[in-house]
Amino acid sequence: MQSLRLLSDWPVDHVAAVVVAADGSIVGQRGETGREYGLASVTKPLTAYGVLLAVEEGAVEWDEEAGPATVRHLIAHTSGLAFDTDARQAEPGARRIYSNTGFAVLADHLYKNTGIAFADYLAEGVFGPLGMTSTRLSGSAGAGAVSTAADLARFAAELQTPTLISAETLAEATSVAYPGLNGVLPGYGMQKPNDWGLGFEIRDGKSPHWTGTTSSPRTYGHFGQSGTFLWVDPDAGAACVVLTDRPFGDWAVEAWPPFTDAVLAELRG
Repeated sequence: MQSLRLLSDWPVDHVAAVVVAADGSIVGQRGETGREYGLASVTKPLTAYGVLLAVEEGAVEWDEEAGPATVRHLIAHTSGLAFDTDARQAEPGARRIYSNTGFAVLADHLYKNTGIAFADYLAEGVFGPLGMTSTRLSGSAGAGAVSTAADLARFAAELQTPTLISAETLAEATSVAYPGLNGVLPGYGMQKPNDWGLGFEIRDGKSPHWTGTTSSPRTYGHFGQSGTFLWVDPDAGAACVVLTDRPFGDWAVEAWPPFTDAVLAELRG
């Protein structure tokens, strides 16, 4: 894909990208796709997928209590927990407060219910079956995964044509949970509303945003403070993974949307 050449102009030392069609085929790739990168918050969709699997297996239920809220509240960032402390800033379901702590509580709850360390649960239930041999959770459930663009391309294929969970479960996870809640999207300020699914951020009409200006409202995914992102645009029938070794900042705010617009324009022909 010609659009991937734009990555050469990014102010980063290393970058790897893969564009994946809805059938799982690789449409384009650039850079060392086997190079390992810290994912930061792109970890959250991986963690969320483990939770979706646990729900289908009956290990947890969406509306059971988990710490200060329910499983559903925690995964949708509506538990009321602060970003990175145990402080409660709102009642469950009242506000969209992006919370790494909430994902830590979620992982601990799964461990209590299954007796399996959450990192092992992901490795056995998600990474192994998808052939993600270079992916591991070595830190927090919200921001501690390491992976490669090649591995995340396999995950992006799974998100478009699920094999580990039902299409109905994935559709629920990528639809707005607790609609109408306002909140801060890290790096982009207050969003009204700040729509989120069950572990996946949903673009809808947010502005500014890290995806493209031409990304469909149904686009979902996540970006990470390590300079990483993964989006799936159902209307375009494709997904894109980009991993870099430069922390998120003004450079990313400026570079990411036009890159995504160029990828989408090329896909549309």
